[in-house]
Amino acid sequence: MADKLEVKRRGFFGAVAAGAAGAAATAIPTARAADAPAPSAASAPPSAAHTAAESAPPPPLAAREMTLVPKAGSDFMVDVMKTLPVDYITMMPGSTFRGFHESIINYGGNKAPEMLTCLHEEVAVGMGHGYFKVAGKPLAALIHGVVGVQHGSMAIYNAYADRVPVIVMIGNTLALEERRPGVEWTHSAQDNNALLRDFTKWDDMPASLPHFAESTVRGWRIAMTPPFAPVAITVDGELAENAIKDEPASIPKLSRLSAPVGDPAAVAEAAKMLANAQSPVILVDRLVRSQEGMANLVALAEALGAPVIDKGGRMNFPSRHPLNGSTRGGALLREADVVIGIEVWDLWGAVNTYRDVIHRSSSPIMKPGAKLISISAGELLMKPNLQDFQRYQGADLAIAGDGETTMPMLLDAVKRALPKSDIYADRAKKHGEAWTASYNQLRQAATYAWDASPISVARLCMEVYAQVKNDDWALTTPMGFQSNWQTKLWDFKKHYQHIGDSGGSGVGYSPVSSAGAALAHRDAGGRLPVAIMGDGELMCAPTMLWTLAHHKLPLLLVVHNNRAYHQEVMHVQRMAARHGRPTERAVIGTTMNDPNIDFAKLAASMGVQSFGPIEDPAQLGPVLKQAAALVRAGQPVLVDVVSQPR
Repeated sequence: MADKLEVKRRGFFGAVAAGAAGAAATAIPTARAADAPAPSAASAPPSAAHTAAESAPPPPLAAREMTLVPKAGSDFMVDVMKTLPVDYITMMPGSTFRGFHESIINYGGNKAPEMLTCLHEEVAVGMGHGYFKVAGKPLAALIHGVVGVQHGSMAIYNAYADRVPVIVMIGNTLALEERRPGVEWTHSAQDNNALLRDFTKWDDMPASLPHFAESTVRGWRIAMTPPFAPVAITVDGELAENAIKDEPASIPKLSRLSAPVGDPAAVAEAAKMLANAQSPVILVDRLVRSQEGMANLVALAEALGAPVIDKGGRMNFPSRHPLNGSTRGGALLREADVVIGIEVWDLWGAVNTYRDVIHRSSSPIMKPGAKLISISAGELLMKPNLQDFQRYQGADLAIAGDGETTMPMLLDAVKRALPKSDIYADRAKKHGEAWTASYNQLRQAATYAWDASPISVARLCMEVYAQVKNDDWALTTPMGFQSNWQTKLWDFKKHYQHIGDSGGSGVGYSPVSSAGAALAHRDAGGRLPVAIMGDGELMCAPTMLWTLAHHKLPLLLVVHNNRAYHQEVMHVQRMAARHGRPTERAVIGTTMNDPNIDFAKLAASMGVQSFGPIEDPAQLGPVLKQAAALVRAGQPVLVDVVSQPR
């Protein structure tokens, strides 16, 4: 039947071709000129003037634009950027910074910084978020005027709330007489940074080239001094496009400030409290930025024989270390007599628990008389409007200082304060046995619904890990929406293997930060970055797929496709139950079906190799094996997995 159908198709297309040829052969003879109807104005060929108008460059808007500028202000701006350790500048093109753009790619040779093209300002800024948490240094994000600020503001807020530095550079034309007519007015502002001032660490609007040089160098230093955060520098269009009037200004020397460290006397007191404790617990969150920082934390835990509860803001502690107490957090805190929280974003939430989810009353987890120590630089940067600092938690000893910088001092003080005793080794052995029991329980729990379709989230996570575990892999996405199966069962050993959460919980963080993390991992060489992100997250910034393909950023992107904003489904269900109404209708306004999104086709349309949707769990492993091989070869790859909610 198929063969006959193919013959019929061939015959059909052959007949069409023959008919076309016959029609050409029997075309109506050309009429004489006298008999031909006069052509209408619409069908008349274009005149020379029309052709020139359509193809010639647009006329200059002002005579000054016809003046040759051999050395523009934007060239000097590029000179300034080249003095900073900023390798990349991300941007979506815009007219407000056109001079700076041209100088970067021509005068600066598109190197240090290299320009990366994004299709939305949220992608441009968000790449800087993920990039810093892997590379340990910021990139610059160039955004277009008022509209670019608004597009990029979500990513800027996430970076601020997560205490991550990004050098945000904003195009603007301040002088009204210099603005081109029309849209440039609606894209300019008297104070572009006003929109961002609540969630940037510092900003400035330079009015001269010397001012630009000082502000940019100062801005980098401020952003890179803990607590880190984005800064915003305006790039004035006229200052950039016009010729340098006088001799180029000098560029100030970059001198990095040392990080704030805890008071030595207070650190010594904390060490004594820990050394004399019977059941100490170490609580960490946004602490570790380097492998040295992780090694110091491991050494502290082993010296004390104390378990570490890793709250997940960064990859702080090896997941399979026998002193990892993250899965037993509540029980450990109830037994503790001394708890030290180091760079914990929500210390109040960590040591209190909600008893009533409706009225939000709380009770302390820690037992009466237990002592609480805090080391953090968090309170050195707080703004009055945005409530990203959580509830106030008193401590018996609160030390202001950057946690990672203070850690070596604390470790030395603890070692000096520890008495000679076997208690610490015995304590560590007990916690190691508890960790092994918890790990085995989790492995068993992961097998539930192993062969189900939609695919279970535990199987999704473990099938991914099976394909990358022998690589130098790194997870670029948060784990909460996958019930933290990764941190429960994957073997995290290196600080860059998990870069933590978004900070501001702004949906859309995962795709944009993953693109930046993929860039940093590519530059590090030999790593295999992995992203497991929700379908709703990806649809907030799908254009990052094009940036991955265009700039050849390898990334294994696995879509946890539950076809819903499942957290919001649960919120509406909870409200329906509270209001005494059916929960079935909670799917209205929260689900992403009818039609289902085909993520594989979406990725393919932007040049990313893709697979799926995968619904059969037996197919998942073989597909992921193919995908991982392509990523090792230097490609970004998307795998769409239809999966259970969490």
